[in-house]
Amino acid sequence: VQLVESGGGLVQAGGSLSLPCAASGTIVRPNTMAWYREPPVKQRELVAAITSVGIINYADSVKGRFTISRDNAKNTVYLQMNGLKPEGTAVYYCALSYRKDYWGQGTQVTVST
Repeated sequence: VQLVESGGGLVQAGGSLSLPCAASGTIVRPNTMAWYREPPVKQRELVAAITSVGIINYADSVKGRFTISRDNAKNTVYLQMNGLKPEGTAVYYCALSYRKDYWGQGTQVTVST
């Protein structure tokens, strides 16, 4: 399984970004796809997760601002980020979990003040 994220970049505080992540290889369902982020000098943390039947979980810090969705036919998960804050600056990683965890290479999101 390979995961490829895209869509990162530089955005001003209050702005929006959309991060897609495409999975390829042998994708087995049910599975969970998720977005994590790793801020500078901090541990990686869960941002949002969605199961293959649409059950969703968000970190409290992003509720109401971020939306996770997935297209099972395309094996793609999306993270729509609105109202970005400077503390959202991080490398964002896509993950797929089925018996083991698979990770993408990450995409940098920088939120300026």
